[in-house]
Amino acid sequence: MVRHTVPFAKRPLDVAIVIFFLVNLLFITYVVDLEQLVIPNMAHFTYPIWPPRAAVDLIHAYGRMYDHDLIARPVWWKMTIWIDNLFFGPFYVVAISAYVKGKDWIRMPSVVYASMLLTNVLIILGEEYAGQYASPDFPLVLLANLPWLVFPCVIIGRMWRTERPFTLMVRDGGAGIERTGTQATGATEASE
Repeated sequence: MVRHTVPFAKRPLDVAIVIFFLVNLLFITYVVDLEQLVIPNMAHFTYPIWPPRAAVDLIHAYGRMYDHDLIARPVWWKMTIWIDNLFFGPFYVVAISAYVKGKDWIRMPSVVYASMLLTNVLIILGEEYAGQYASPDFPLVLLANLPWLVFPCVIIGRMWRTERPFTLMVRDGGAGIERTGTQATGATEASE
């Protein structure tokens, strides 16, 4: 019996998770969130080199209309942004590679990441709903943040089930595959 990494293209849930990581890495973490660190006060600022002017204008317009915490930028809010930039950004780079290559060691870092993200988003949404800078349109803000509630739950569910989420146990030279770490361990025909 040998372990066989399931090809990335045959793991559609992992493809969706990697797309989520890419959106966060390329847009949320180092454009939307970084803007809130390089422009500490929206009332008095000059446009930075990064993020681009169009992105800054879009972020500010969204903040003025719907997300007043983004405008106020209280200290607790900025701390969630620092967590995103210092910890989540590097995690995305490593996790994208690990998910694509099917590296099982990413399992527990994924659970830790997803737990932290879920905690941060729930705190932010509590503030958006009833805090000092509550959103004038909470249903829209909730809808805009829904992926950051759903994907952490998906990631935890995906990684919690088994110690080796990307591999299958192959026996008889590939004639049958037995899933490892799941409750259903019956052999199925290999489709290779």
